[in-house]
Amino acid sequence: MTLVKNALVVDGSGKDAFPGHVVIDGEKIAEVGEGDSPANEEAFACVIDAGGKIASPGFVDCHSHSDAYLVVEPDAPSKVSQGVTTEINGQCGGSVAPRYGEARLSSDWASILGERLTWRSMAEYRAILEKTPPAINTIQFVGHNTLRSSVVGYQGRIATEEELSRMARLLEESLDAGAWGLTTGLIYQPGKYSTPEEVEFLAKTAAAKGGFYATHMRSEGDNILEAIDEVISLVRATGIRAEISHLKTSGRRNWHKIDAVLEKMQGAVDSGLLLGSDRYPFCAAGTDLDVVFPDWAGEGAAKAECERLADPAVRRRIVDEIDSSSRDWSQVMVGGTWDASNKRFSGRMMDEICAAEGVSPGEMTCRILEKDKCRTGGFFFGMSEENLDKIYSMPWILPGSDASLRAPWGPLGEDHPHPRAYGTMPEFFRRLRRLGFSREEAVRRMTSAAAERFGIRGRGLLKRGCYADIAIWDEATFANTATYTSPHSFAHGVKAVFVNGSMPYREGSFTHERAGRFLSP
Repeated sequence: MTLVKNALVVDGSGKDAFPGHVVIDGEKIAEVGEGDSPANEEAFACVIDAGGKIASPGFVDCHSHSDAYLVVEPDAPSKVSQGVTTEINGQCGGSVAPRYGEARLSSDWASILGERLTWRSMAEYRAILEKTPPAINTIQFVGHNTLRSSVVGYQGRIATEEELSRMARLLEESLDAGAWGLTTGLIYQPGKYSTPEEVEFLAKTAAAKGGFYATHMRSEGDNILEAIDEVISLVRATGIRAEISHLKTSGRRNWHKIDAVLEKMQGAVDSGLLLGSDRYPFCAAGTDLDVVFPDWAGEGAAKAECERLADPAVRRRIVDEIDSSSRDWSQVMVGGTWDASNKRFSGRMMDEICAAEGVSPGEMTCRILEKDKCRTGGFFFGMSEENLDKIYSMPWILPGSDASLRAPWGPLGEDHPHPRAYGTMPEFFRRLRRLGFSREEAVRRMTSAAAERFGIRGRGLLKRGCYADIAIWDEATFANTATYTSPHSFAHGVKAVFVNGSMPYREGSFTHERAGRFLSP
């Protein structure tokens, strides 16, 4: 057994903290006590002296993209070092399975996985994780874009009834294999070509098996209110429990809509709909740079995009349309790049790059994407700090990084990720504290509120009989150190982390103890 003594226990329920101790027996919590630790301290195989620091449930990252990287870097260093013990993956319509037909993983996943990419079904992916467990727990959703590309491909058209039935069968098979529900990414290929009726049909399929729904909506900017209406309509029609992913109002011209957005969401919650949301504590989005392409140029995803860039006449049209858009290039930063000649652009703003290179934004974008085979990342600074505070003031907002795990070494260390990959949890905690929320309420949202929202049994609380997912951390020093220009930097302040009673992280070191699980509903 393991004893955590001299701790300030914040049990995740929202109740006041108290000095106490926690006893771990195997994979579960055997005791949470106030005051002095048990008298028979010498009987414990391991004793951790928290030194007055907080002992809380491990944090739940409610919106993550680590599906593939749990196979590549199972120690999950960027996540476990900030106290994360459970991730909710398969978001924004993209998942690692099921993968049939024309379906391709995102280019960064596929390139880094290489020969490790041996599965097609959700059951096969789950078997791989169970054979070589990661350091943290994972909840796996099924991506609508992955389903659609498996059946329809990347064509810009409406799915037939027969294709809808095939997508539904793949979804059911994945849910039977332990997947948690369905996600959509309705601004991405090929999900953007789906009708609301298609999405509702698949959501009903998920709901029939008790599954959840999470969505990157059709718009987070100009048409955000209409997009929220679509989600609310789906929830009313299906009865499914739903999450609006990374709630935001993108673009300065849409910032004024925040009050209407929050009023619409709160009204849905007050009416009894099972609806919530999450958000990362940063004001720049992170996605693929090719989202700046006109719709017609993005159809068919990376392979088709590269073919268009190779045609001089088509490329000229793409350049002209990008240049004639109203995009503010002083708010766009190049993220991860792949070609060696592009590495010098990572972490730099596009207007600065264009000025230095003497070319237009359209031409520069096409040059970078062409060399990277349309796999370049980008950061888009289109959100308001004031609006973020308003969003975080809502009781139904939970923390979600919108980032896959990273490491400063190995194949993942060659990328240039968003700082949210390393620093979401401390930034979320500190922003809630600045907004006047108590330490206990901030921790509740990061733990039990997230477990309750997604129906994660036996986690999110320090309570006898719960799984021993525990973070020990110092409130005074718990801080993000990652930046947009230097993103590979671990969070400060976490002393130790337990996952299912195992300790994958202690005093700044990764122990390689990995007891994480593929969690099933």
